[in-house]
Amino acid sequence: MQGLLGKKIGMLRYFDEAGSPKVATVIEAGPCTVVQVKTRQRDGYDAVQLGFMEAREKRTTRPMQGHFKKANTAPLRVLKEFRDFKGAIKTGDQVKVDIFEVGECVNVTGVSKGRGFMGVVKRHKFSGGPKSHGQSDRLRAPGSIGSSSYPKRVFKGLRMAGRMGGERKTLRNLQVLKVVPDRNLLLVRGGVPGARNTILEICK
Repeated sequence: MQGLLGKKIGMLRYFDEAGSPKVATVIEAGPCTVVQVKTRQRDGYDAVQLGFMEAREKRTTRPMQGHFKKANTAPLRVLKEFRDFKGAIKTGDQVKVDIFEVGECVNVTGVSKGRGFMGVVKRHKFSGGPKSHGQSDRLRAPGSIGSSSYPKRVFKGLRMAGRMGGERKTLRNLQVLKVVPDRNLLLVRGGVPGARNTILEICK
């Protein structure tokens, strides 16, 4: 497998062998269960569906209970397909954090923190209005949003205030600092999207 699912645990300071500190994120990566193997002949494309984190059967729908029963696995909370894989993989196999090695780079995808309704200064890094010379209420205002007689409208996609965060983000080429197979932990350099307990996709 070229990737697996995980959960963000938190951040810490990691000291390498030379003693230099580095900002690191701790991820509980796997173990993931192969729930379904899709083939080009039957489904039109090759993919492996991985499941992560056990779910209570009461909160699993009847169709999904049948899906897990067919795979002979317990109900799982998160399902995700990965198309990049090599070799023979069958239903019920376990994918663990040992597929990663120290020093290699990974791409981490998750949903960023939701910030709610934000103004243009925080959302788009606007500088705001003048700080003096008689200004009263234009300090964090966006300023002009269009022209006068032409084009007599506001262009689509103009940067304005609105909801910020809560989007799917991918951080690329994060270095793997440490792998702890017995505890299913993965330490990557830098931050990753989302708050604690956010579900992440880690790909080579």
